[in-house]
Amino acid sequence: MDWMAWTWETGAFFGIIAALLAIMTILAIYRPETPRRGILRFPTTRGDRLFVSLIGSAFIFILWIRLTGGDNPYYPAGAAALYSVAMFRYA
Repeated sequence: MDWMAWTWETGAFFGIIAALLAIMTILAIYRPETPRRGILRFPTTRGDRLFVSLIGSAFIFILWIRLTGGDNPYYPAGAAALYSVAMFRYA
């Protein structure tokens, strides 16, 4: 595994993604939902909104790195968190 250059941050990132998927699976089993229409104008479920939040967060970080060179990752993390809250609330 040396060729992958794993760090604790990388492990934490993938651990959080795995935990989110497990939580979504448990929620889908115990509290099924019907798709709802929001600002995206097509029916979405929790899993859809999680996927859109993760993809959007990736683009926020890529844009931040492109514009600033990657200085201070706390700003895009805050923007990504707000974006995710908005997606789960309004999408």
